[in-house]
Amino acid sequence: MKTVKISLNSIDKVKSFVNDVTKFDTDFDLVSGRYVIDAKSIMGIFSLDLSKPIDLSIHSEDKTEEILEILAPYIVK
Repeated sequence: MKTVKISLNSIDKVKSFVNDVTKFDTDFDLVSGRYVIDAKSIMGIFSLDLSKPIDLSIHSEDKTEEILEILAPYIVK
């Protein structure tokens, strides 16, 4: 499992993020405080406070590098 901080500070970013993560047959969780949301759930994402970065947990062993490459625009450096 790998965890990175991401920023989803606009509606368009949320929509494109969900489209990107649904391409993978892997589980993704968004963690904000005590809330854990399925990252493939657009409604769940909008229930979070999107004004600050969120932790994304990637539950993958073999495709982590490929996933990080595709999600690079959302990752907070």
